[in-house]
Amino acid sequence: MEKINVTDLDENFFETIGKEWMLVTAGTKEKFNTMTASWGGIGFLWNKPVVFVFIRPERYTYEFIEANQDFTLSFLGEENKGIHKICGSKSGRDTDKIKETGLIPRITERGNIIFEQSRLTLECRKLYYDDLKKTNFIETDIPGKWYNGAGYHRMYVAEIVNILKK
Repeated sequence: MEKINVTDLDENFFETIGKEWMLVTAGTKEKFNTMTASWGGIGFLWNKPVVFVFIRPERYTYEFIEANQDFTLSFLGEENKGIHKICGSKSGRDTDKIKETGLIPRITERGNIIFEQSRLTLECRKLYYDDLKKTNFIETDIPGKWYNGAGYHRMYVAEIVNILKK
């Protein structure tokens, strides 16, 4: 994979995140977890290129994001939907997702986990977080539809510090 500049990104992230999905990965080479996500975005905030992702506190990956400054977003391509299905439906607490999916982890210069199968990876450094709250929803039907009995997501805003592309 080669490093590219943020100005060289030519992705339609509405399609990339919403339809292709992504792996959110955090931890160290000794212990990490990854999960599938299809909610998030990319933009420009505080004069920095940023991503924003949403993780429920019940997810095992949440513990790793909380404990580490960095995380990665890996885009594997539509041909790897099977990997996404496993990483989105099974918990790393109970399953060795790396073994089950055949993902091949690699370590970046910053010590973050990326995957050989990834066609595009964003290496991100946390800048801000906030918890979604029922009282802040203007469209009041959203909590009942998406959070019925489940925890509200924590939103992370993170600076894109490296972009790696095949």
